Amino acid sequence: MQTDTRQISPAGTLAAFLRDRRTRLDPAAFGFSGRRRTPGLRREEVAQRANISPTWYTWLEQGRGGAPSADVLDRIAGSLMLTDLEREHLFILALGRPPEMRYRPAQGVSPRLQRLLESFDACPAFIKTATWDVLAWNRAAAVVLTDYGTLPPDQRNILRLVFGNPAIRAKQKDWEGMARHLVGAFRVDAARAGAVKEIADFVDELCRTSTEFARFWNENDVYAPSEGFKRLQHPELGSVEMEYSAFAVDGRPDLGLLVYNPLDEQVKERIRALVGRRTAVAPGG
Repeated sequence: MQTDTRQISPAGTLAAFLRDRRTRLDPAAFGFSGRRRTPGLRREEVAQRANISPTWYTWLEQGRGGAPSADVLDRIAGSLMLTDLEREHLFILALGRPPEMRYRPAQGVSPRLQRLLESFDACPAFIKTATWDVLAWNRAAAVVLTDYGTLPPDQRNILRLVFGNPAIRAKQKDWEGMARHLVGAFRVDAARAGAVKEIADFVDELCRTSTEFARFWNENDVYAPSEGFKRLQHPELGSVEMEYSAFAVDGRPDLGLLVYNPLDEQVKERIRALVGRRTAVAPGG
């Protein structure tokens, strides 16, 4: 038996995706009535909701008409009530790229993500937003880096701590190099997440309160936030050397996971012991 080697064209794939999502919608939910031979909205109803020509939309579902603009795709995504993941898929089918990021402030993390953090028993780990607010952390991060739970939520920001907390600064063996790298990585993260406008007031505030931050920010350097090396002089653990890696949280482009891996196994054991002592004296034990 011969294998059909024909490939589905990008336009055909886009057409199939649009037709499928259109037929899943309930006309009554959008105020449309009347008897229908097929399920879902009619093409002209989708076009009406998207404020585009019914002919143009019909062509898209037929694999004709060329590539629509990003604005048109956004309006179609809205008219079809697409999820963020479906909207991204729509853009990739139509334009060969994902849409520009739409930044939305994160409110928290799921219990599953919190359990993942706690699975790193000797590796400090936390989840941060695109504006570098720390949303969740594990016990190792609390004893090695910062006990974020003792801080008000609006102060759990990495840059605020690095440039405004003397205790954090004192633990860094190369504070200036670390701080300069953080500023460049922060710039990259905010741009990737589409949060450039959202960080403007925050950046202005840090520039006013820290001449060092203002100097690093005005250098306009960019650094990869994905991995690196960190050296600390910890008041209880002594010298701590760690590698760190950053990971994207799938389905949550606004969040990033950072995991610090101590290079010395003895340091890991001391971290576990310190976590155990802190946990034992905490309320509820």
